[in-house]
Amino acid sequence: MPALLSVNVGLPKNVGWQGKTVYTGVWKYPVTGPVMVRRLNIDGDGQGDLAGHGGEQRAVLVYQVGSYRHWERHFGRGHLEYGQFGENLTVEGMGDDEVCIGDRYRIGEAEFEVTQPRVTCYRVGLRFGEPELPALLVSHRRPGFYMRVITEGHVQAGDEIVKTTAGPGALSVADTDALLYLPGRDPATLRRALRIPALSPGWQGSFREMLAAAGTAPERDAGPAWPGFRALRVTAVVPESAGVSSVRLAAPDGSVLPPARAGQYVTVRIPRDGATAVVRSYSLSSAPGASAYRVSVKREPHGVASGYLHDKLSPGDTLEVAAPRGEFVLDPAGSGPVLLISAGIGATPVLAMLQELAATHAGRQVWWIHAARGPREHPFAAEARSLLASLPGARQYLFYSAATDQEARDHGARRGRLTADALARLGPPGDATAYLCGPAAFMAGMRQALAAAGLDASRIHTEVFGALDASTPGVVGLTRRAPHPPDGRGALTGTAPVGGPQVTFARSGISTPFAIPGAGSLLELADACDVPARWSCRTGVCHTCVTPLLSGSVTYSPDPLEPPAAADVLICCARPVTDVVLDM
Repeated sequence: MPALLSVNVGLPKNVGWQGKTVYTGVWKYPVTGPVMVRRLNIDGDGQGDLAGHGGEQRAVLVYQVGSYRHWERHFGRGHLEYGQFGENLTVEGMGDDEVCIGDRYRIGEAEFEVTQPRVTCYRVGLRFGEPELPALLVSHRRPGFYMRVITEGHVQAGDEIVKTTAGPGALSVADTDALLYLPGRDPATLRRALRIPALSPGWQGSFREMLAAAGTAPERDAGPAWPGFRALRVTAVVPESAGVSSVRLAAPDGSVLPPARAGQYVTVRIPRDGATAVVRSYSLSSAPGASAYRVSVKREPHGVASGYLHDKLSPGDTLEVAAPRGEFVLDPAGSGPVLLISAGIGATPVLAMLQELAATHAGRQVWWIHAARGPREHPFAAEARSLLASLPGARQYLFYSAATDQEARDHGARRGRLTADALARLGPPGDATAYLCGPAAFMAGMRQALAAAGLDASRIHTEVFGALDASTPGVVGLTRRAPHPPDGRGALTGTAPVGGPQVTFARSGISTPFAIPGAGSLLELADACDVPARWSCRTGVCHTCVTPLLSGSVTYSPDPLEPPAAADVLICCARPVTDVVLDM
């Protein structure tokens, strides 16, 4: 008969880690006597990161003494104190390969339902003193599991554990965990998991995304059209407006370049005399089926890259260009209204979408909404007008923030800024799909107005040219700095940025040698450079840190449980073998 060996609780606290502070509740310790279990927690217990732990679906974490003995042998450790794995209930029996999602158990006065495996998180490794433990919990099929509280009541060590109901689907905790984190997953098993009502909403969402991805796997697995960078010939440099010029690029041998999807971007390596080349990404403003590419670049004050492209580049020159990438693309399967909303140079990707809509005669209602300072700063005005004229029922709304009333009227524009209120007054249809590109504050305002107009968040798409927002679960008190070369802070303390392969963070505009003696990862280098990064497990399990690898090659330590796509890299456990360029 399974039995409860220990009840473990602990309140969140600040813990030092790699020069940072982590607020975590993973430190749990045994308590004696009866303890009250409530719907959201056990009395005396708490979680630091409620985005990944705690809540109704993850009220109680369970781990088995059999797994304790396994890890004692694996790591050569003596007797481990209960609570060492951050669990609330240490139990005898109830193995991860036996307990199924949806099983119900009575322990003492309380009744529980199994909802999901443990969330794979770096903090269990921090508590245990073994950074690779999150990956090992998955690969050894010993994750532990969460339960929600059906009936509140007291529990205590020594209580018997009685199974009251078997979950539908007979899908064990270990098999559910493998379904999310290990390769070779079966779509039929994913569908079976989704038929289990007790499975937590977060895991249901992940499994739905996997099923959707499986339906488009051939396209996704194709990867970029070519590896790394290739030389393309400049055929023209054309002014589009005050401060914006287009660069047309073709294959040197005259062959047709691989087609790009409407909205994608290319990354360009720009040479500098006697200095490291700079890397920048630019949206393609050319039609998706064009035989050559066009990028349109705004001149930035003191901009090294834009200054070179505007002032020094001539027809006949070559540029090193990575293949088209990006998921900010027009959905060809849509049938409802399309809103193409941009400001300034943000018109480039949505212009490519407008070209595709015009070329395919999609029959969809199209709204072209653009903001500029005035007619001199309005690129592609005539081109967009011509494309819109070919689409029956298309609408154009232009906003000029620095023009006179007469200038605005002469160009069919409205004087003033395109604000959230201004967009709301246009009355965008609530069943539309929107594509936004422009400054971050502009896109935030547009998103707010569209949500207020009834658009579901899943139908509002944005393009971000700078670094993406960071995701650093549990880390508190961070002072964000602009990305910079490593200066001895954080994970690279005591190292000097000399030697080693060159690592370029393309979105952040940083290029620095990889110089971490001994163990180290690209994620640790990004941390040292204050390059925003997204991560969770830090051991190659969860794929939160997956990043496009624009060029170069890496090696892994530890090896990820499921390798990323060929054009991607898991920066949490990757080290560069050659110079690399990362899209971050």
